[in-house]
Parts: sequence; structure tokens; C-alpha cells
Amino acid sequence: MSSTIAAIASSAGAGRRAVLRVSGPQAARLGAECCTDAGGRPLELGERGAREARFDDGVGTLPCLAVWMPGPRSFTAEDVLELHLPGHPALAKGALERVLAAGATLAEPGEFTRRAFENGRIDLTRAEGVLALVQARTQSERRAASALLAGGLERRLGELRAGLEALRALTEASLDFDEADTGHVPTLELERMARAVAEGLEAALGWERARVAEGGAGRAVLAGAPNAGKSTLFNRLASGRTAEASGGALVSDLAGTTRDAKRAEWRLASTRTLELIDTAGLTERDGGLVPGEGATVDERSTDDPDRIAEARAARLAGSADLLVAVVDAAGPQLPDLDAQGAAVLLAWNKTDLEGAAPEPPAWLRERADAWVGVSAASGAGLDALGRAALELLESREDGSKTAGALGLGARHLLSLEEARSGVEQARRGLRGAEEGGGAPLDQVAEDLRCATDALDGVVGRTTPEDLLDRIFAQFCLGK
Repeated sequence: MSSTIAAIASSAGAGRRAVLRVSGPQAARLGAECCTDAGGRPLELGERGAREARFDDGVGTLPCLAVWMPGPRSFTAEDVLELHLPGHPALAKGALERVLAAGATLAEPGEFTRRAFENGRIDLTRAEGVLALVQARTQSERRAASALLAGGLERRLGELRAGLEALRALTEASLDFDEADTGHVPTLELERMARAVAEGLEAALGWERARVAEGGAGRAVLAGAPNAGKSTLFNRLASGRTAEASGGALVSDLAGTTRDAKRAEWRLASTRTLELIDTAGLTERDGGLVPGEGATVDERSTDDPDRIAEARAARLAGSADLLVAVVDAAGPQLPDLDAQGAAVLLAWNKTDLEGAAPEPPAWLRERADAWVGVSAASGAGLDALGRAALELLESREDGSKTAGALGLGARHLLSLEEARSGVEQARRGLRGAEEGGGAPLDQVAEDLRCATDALDGVVGRTTPEDLLDRIFAQFCLGK
């Protein structure tokens, strides 16, 4: 890793700006050679920070923002220079060619993240989280990837490994002592420690299974004005057992009954379910439906329960894979929600009531990807609503690269299962030894070593080089 690498780190195509990323020991020299300050002098980067400069690509000069992040306090733990340039693809390509001609090497796919991993800045699970986030095509995949990138698995495995190391040390130390010696650790105490590690592994397995399931299950959020019928629809759509477990949603003719988000399971087909969330109704302010200023309100700065509930509703709507906008057919109002790329399904509700319009007006239909007329009270149209939801999700997910968010989970789960198997084998040996039989301590120590190796494989301590190559080869350039 003595070379200095460079690549375009921004998305392909035109944009407001392009980002050229450079990492390695020659990053400062390349910046000085290719960039000048306001006075036309070679750019001196000095302390960490951003500074305006001019980039000379050999044809002319371009305005740029030079962001200097000296190692080891950078993503790769090396000196890193990012040049933010005008976003025309030809200009970005010319800037990259200029940096390469000055001595940089074109980065391989994922090489920046691999250097961060190999320099100890992140473990392999977080590196895989970067990959999963880049490849995520749906909100559910993004949530699963973000949980991995945030270190949710790494923290759990770090604590488990510390417990395993302590248990192995005591087990191996006891090999040199007879039971009468003071250096001998009672088998009962070793078994107690092994049980604690086994429980921790079970919790880590549960967390990873839930993460993978969330990445594949998807989330549907009901949103709409107070008294639009969201809670009645929620109770109709939710699977009976799950709805009862969550208490169901309180239904009332009074507007604004729902404040807390209710969660249940919505079964769309025999093999497909969604997490279904019922949110607080969004109130009408200043003549139009908005998220009760909830998109920006700080929940900690107000004691108004309505504003807090609306803030949470807006946040949940932004996390949806499918936003089900529930609208009263007798008084159509659609909340001004930011779907953030989620499919929007309009549930044209209360179609059985007198005065209900048979279909939404054109201005409402234009704001949704599909609409279905329903009556949450009678159950009419709910099957069609489910089919429309499934079609929207499948069209959005077509061609999705789930290897990042979900496929990586298979590797993690396999290694965690292997670690749990090693610990359970050690526990059986310790219990047998306590009863006068069972495996000798050297076999127990070997089982614990295998469990430790399995955990180390997850975070990258003992991961084979060819597996690392396959993982990082999936990254795009500049990551």
C-alpha cells in the first residue's frame, strides 16, 4: 500500500460537482503539483480542512474545493485529498488523467475501503456495510446495510471475542495445574463463562437474522389526515395474531386518536409479508396538509404530543418502501409527505359512504404510483390493494442487487453458527468433566479456539485472501 491511488468517487454522469479522491503518501505532492491557490502559487495543504483552489488539467484551470484529510485521521488512515470539481464527465475524466500522469495509480474497485480495512480503520463487517449500502435499491435494503455499517455486528462480536479469549486463557492455564493447585480454575466456573458466551452468540445470531429479514421484508407505512380511516385499514390488513400482540389500533370517530405508531404484519402473498405501520394523522396547517412541521421539529424541544406524534409519522414515512396514502373519498386531501423514493399507493377509502367520489381527482392520481378504491370498514377492495402493493414493490425491486444487503448475511450467519457450535461442544465437555467424564481440557480449549477463529473470520482477522478479493471486487470504483 505504498502507492498513491486515485479515482472518481462521485456517481457517473453529469452533476453539480464531481469528486476526485486521492489516497496515499504522495497525496500532498499531487495536490501541490496539480492545484494552485488564489495567488497562483502551488497549493500548500497544511492542516486538515477545505480550501478553494484552481485545478490545472493541462488544458486550462478549473475552480475546485480541495478537502485535505491527513492520515491517520482519515477513512483510509492515509493522507487523503478530495478535489471537488465542476460535475461535467469530461472535466472529471481530464482531472483524473492529470493526477494519474503526475504519479498516482488508478484505484481498483473497492480499494479505498480495502485500505481502510487493512489499516485497521474498519472491520470487515463495516466494509461489507459500505458495499451493501452502495448496492441497496430499496429502503429496507438500505436500513439493513446501515445497521451493518454502523457497527451493530462488530460491537457484539468484539464483546463476545473478549469473553472467549478470557475463557480460553483460563482453560489453557488450568491444563498446567491439578485440581488441588491454586492455579486450577473450577470446571463449574469455566462452564458458567461458556454459558454466558453461548448466550451472547445467540443474541448476535438473533440480531443478524433480524437485520437480514428487515432487508428482505420491506416496510409499508400508512399515512394520511386524521380520521381518514388509517387505523381501521391497519386493523383490516394486519395479520390477526400480530395485530392482537400489538394491541391493534384504536378506532374512533374523533380525529387524531392515533398518536403512537402501531406495527403489525401485512401478508401480501403466501411468500411475501411487509412490516405494516400505522402513524399519527397529519393535521391541516396554513390551509394545507403538511407533516405538522414534524419533518423538522426536535421532539426533545416540545411537550406538544401532537407535534411529537406528527414528527415521528413524517420520519417513518421517509423510511417506507411503500407509502400507503389513505384518503377519505368524501373529502380528498393528500398529506405533503416526502416519500424519499418509496412507491406511493393511494388507498381511496370510504367508497361505500354517501357522497364519496368514485375515483380520485386527477391532481391526486398524479401524485401516486397507483390507486385502489377501498372501504376499510367493510373490507371491500382490500385484496386489490394487496395485489397493487405487491406489483409496485416487485417493479421497484426488479434487478435489485441483494448480494450486498442480504447475501452477506449468509456468510455472517454461517460463521456465527460455527462459533456457537464450538462453544456448545466445549460446554458439553465441561459438563461431562464436572460429572466425572467428558472431554479433557485440551479438547475443550481446541473447541474454544475453533469458535474464536469463526468469529475472527466474520470481522476479517482470519478471512482468506481470496474471499477478501471476492468481496472487494464487488465494489464500484472510487469506494
